[in-house]
Amino acid sequence: MGFPETFKALSDPARREILVMLKSGRMSAGEIAANFAMTNATISYHLSQLKKAGLVLEHKEKNFVYYELNISVFEELMFWIAQFKEESSHEKP
Repeated sequence: MGFPETFKALSDPARREILVMLKSGRMSAGEIAANFAMTNATISYHLSQLKKAGLVLEHKEKNFVYYELNISVFEELMFWIAQFKEESSHEKP
């Protein structure tokens, strides 16, 4: 995982919406697709981009594929962003 892939994945509103849905817990690809007016192939593409960026983890169980957030990538991203807040708090009042 690298930041370029992460930011590219986050740049798409549908992918951001998928991530918000996964906050509640893991979901199957079909459950995710049911929330969009897109083809299954398009949803699959978005999920593969999120997976490529490391933002989601994929688990296969029998005939279903489940997706869940990869919290460690979000923590790394938040840590990186937080450094800018820390620097700005040391600036002149």
